[in-house]
Amino acid sequence: CNLLSQKVNCVVLNAGDGRREHPTQALLDALTIKKRFREFKRLKIAICGDILHSRVARSNIEILTKLGSKINVVGPKSLIPKDIKKVSIFNDMKKGLNNCDIVMMLRIQKERIIKKHVPNEKIYFEKYGLNYKKLAYAKKNAFVMHPGPMNREVEIESKLADDITRSLIQEQVTMGVAIRMACLEILINNRDKYG
Repeated sequence: CNLLSQKVNCVVLNAGDGRREHPTQALLDALTIKKRFREFKRLKIAICGDILHSRVARSNIEILTKLGSKINVVGPKSLIPKDIKKVSIFNDMKKGLNNCDIVMMLRIQKERIIKKHVPNEKIYFEKYGLNYKKLAYAKKNAFVMHPGPMNREVEIESKLADDITRSLIQEQVTMGVAIRMACLEILINNRDKYG
């Protein structure tokens, strides 16, 4: 994204950048959390799954720690970056979800994970997929998030993903439209300043 902005004579809005960043996803996730909790300082958030390849994880760690939340990352050792900072690292869901207000699941890219980091989808779900039993390790009324698209029954149980009393996924989708419209509106209304 940085290279592109140096090559063109216009504003570049980063809508997701390989494995590095996904700022609009982090903004919509933060807005979803703010709407539900109103503040970030006392929140403990678990981000679970393939942290190594996730631009969503990197951007959420950046924004949520700046806003004052404590972050746990949870996943297989081979899918946790060695240079990760500002977080607590767990390879066990029970320990990683302990006392968390939000459990944010990440989409796995099956071609990167299956047979390379875990033998199959079933074993991945057993160890790192979210269901009601594992959600019980978090706070009593913890909420679930997922940036989508979901691999149901691999990262998250369908019934839990669709449970509007526990899942904020539909709210994330709604916030995604609003955040991206707002970013575009800022650019359009300030084209003299940014253009």
